[in-house]
Amino acid sequence: MTVLVVGSVALDSVQTPEGTSLETLGGSAVYFSLAASHFTDVRMVAVVGSDFPEEHTHLLSSRGIDTRGLQQREGRTFRWEGVYEGAMNEAITLETQLNVFENFQPVIPPEYRDSDWVFLGNINPGLQKQVMEQIPGTRLVAMDTMNFWIQNSREPLLDVMKSVDLIIINETELRMLADTVNIIKGAKIIRNMGPTAIVVKRGEYGSALFYDNQWFFTPGYPEELVTDPTGAGDSFAGGFMGAVARAGRIDMETFQEAMIYGSVMASFNIQRFGPGMLTELTGELIETRFRSFQDLVNLHRSRLTPG
Repeated sequence: MTVLVVGSVALDSVQTPEGTSLETLGGSAVYFSLAASHFTDVRMVAVVGSDFPEEHTHLLSSRGIDTRGLQQREGRTFRWEGVYEGAMNEAITLETQLNVFENFQPVIPPEYRDSDWVFLGNINPGLQKQVMEQIPGTRLVAMDTMNFWIQNSREPLLDVMKSVDLIIINETELRMLADTVNIIKGAKIIRNMGPTAIVVKRGEYGSALFYDNQWFFTPGYPEELVTDPTGAGDSFAGGFMGAVARAGRIDMETFQEAMIYGSVMASFNIQRFGPGMLTELTGELIETRFRSFQDLVNLHRSRLTPG
């Protein structure tokens, strides 16, 4: 099974209480692809500038990621600079340089158009729509979005949502999109907009899934070392979609397991600046933490009876 991701590739400069990282490989497509590559084959569609370091392309290829859809254009690669303070729950953007990403037109190579599993990263809803028109016959299409598109491109966003199967958003975005503070109500409202499954990212508090009129909540993995939260949400999405593709099924049990794998990948990602930790993981490390997560949330019935 193969996952196709369409998103951004960037060079990130990040400051956190743990230090500073300059022009590190980043972007939604990168974090997603590296996380998903531990579960299944990945195809990437994105754009970079003529200044994009060749070593980064080699890194992606070394993980088995198909980069034939990675366009290179004359100009500078997308750059983002941000800072995290205190509990590092949210980044403060200092500068965004869209550069070649500003005029990105995703073209799906013919050899990618049989992809069964598709993830539309956080890009303009109009571009997400263009992607969907190029890949008919998919088994599951998931999408991400952000507050900027909810506020400034609501109608195009709602148009895309009519055709996707699953949306992965954070709590703040859900409340904005559904116009309610209650995530239970919000998920039901969003389901009526099109997606049959809603995954709500809740940062250090975990995540929630609404599917088939059922709820499933997971806590965040208790990670002591938090160096850089950048890309945690995309790593979660990559782990989630990769696990679903590996299972090859669309049902509540598969989604529940995928939620835990998503949390596992995000918990590894935050340990280091950039996506470096995701490139060094082994299947054994991932499965060990998955089992640890299962133990964390499993309630063992006591043999003692009350009274």
